[in-house]
Amino acid sequence: MIVLQITQLKNFMNRLLCTETFDRFPVSEVSITTFTTFSIDGTFHMDFFDTETAQELSKWGRTQLLWLDIKKFCYFVIRGKQTPLQFKIVFQLPQKNCEKLILDHALPFEADQIFGLFLNFQYNGEKLLLTTGTSLKVFTMDKSLDHAFDDAVKNFLLKQEISFEEL
Repeated sequence: MIVLQITQLKNFMNRLLCTETFDRFPVSEVSITTFTTFSIDGTFHMDFFDTETAQELSKWGRTQLLWLDIKKFCYFVIRGKQTPLQFKIVFQLPQKNCEKLILDHALPFEADQIFGLFLNFQYNGEKLLLTTGTSLKVFTMDKSLDHAFDDAVKNFLLKQEISFEEL
């Protein structure tokens, strides 16, 4: 786990809300506080959808919203003359990226042992922090997955030209 401070908030918000940078990330949760608090849990409620749509989502293994699915709603809540009082956005690394991370770093884990690899963005009205997190379905003292994920996150931010400093 690492904590990074995003140093150019305006650039980050542009990447988050106006580009495809995070579109393919599953959303674990979103909470945005402006004049009230808006919360999204990120989980599809399959009984909402017609049978065909629910089957299509199940076929692709989709149980969570992608950022692409809710980005416009979040933009609508955040936009305006005043910045939000706070927000929290938790993304989960897509499953295929978890599998690639394991293979690329020859990690001693199977993809089905990983519950999730998370990017937790928290804005408190002044600072935006990114905290990484790993959640496994098995107990281990091995931190190689944590280190590989932390490095991958830093490389991703650099590639996307999102400035940060490690705290």
